[in-house]
Amino acid sequence: MPSPLRNGDAAHPRLPSPAAPSPLHHHNHNYPSFRSTVSEQKIRRLNLLILLLRLAAFCFSLSAAVFTAANSSRSASSPYSWLSFDSFRVMFAANAIVAVYSLLEMCASIREILHGATLLPEPMQLWFDFAHDQLFAYLALSAGVAGATAARGLSGCTADRPAASFCVQAYISVALGFAGFAFLALSALVSGFRVASYVLTGSRFPLQ
Repeated sequence: MPSPLRNGDAAHPRLPSPAAPSPLHHHNHNYPSFRSTVSEQKIRRLNLLILLLRLAAFCFSLSAAVFTAANSSRSASSPYSWLSFDSFRVMFAANAIVAVYSLLEMCASIREILHGATLLPEPMQLWFDFAHDQLFAYLALSAGVAGATAARGLSGCTADRPAASFCVQAYISVALGFAGFAFLALSALVSGFRVASYVLTGSRFPLQ
């Protein structure tokens, strides 16, 4: 039987019919969207954690400064006042500085949560937070140690009731200052984590 093709003609290759998309392919197509949603939730939780740490550091540091400034004995026999002790003046100043710094960082954290971007350029903001968290944490720790040493050296805390009240309030101020330092130190750890993540992955969040 003669071939239907003439000399010099070539048979056209048959194109394969398009196969129907498999359920596995459809599942893989939706996977990046699901992963992006999970990452956004984890990033939001980390931002909220940072904000809570800033809030706690602010509250405890401000309370320590207020308790220190209000600590004065009105007894004639023991006219104690926090202004009479260099250590308590240093502790007041340090806690006030940490409170102001924590308040500013709270505002920056709220802006980052609402707008999804840092106040300063990202690398500058990360290094700024990490360096200042460490600096003010050491300041709060040093002031707390100085205040605790001064409080332990107070005399007449058991004999005179007003003097005892002064001593108790001094101990409370020291304890609040140490609590503020603890939350600021935790903030420094989170800041260090974000800096390390940025150096290694180019993003402050390794979850992206």
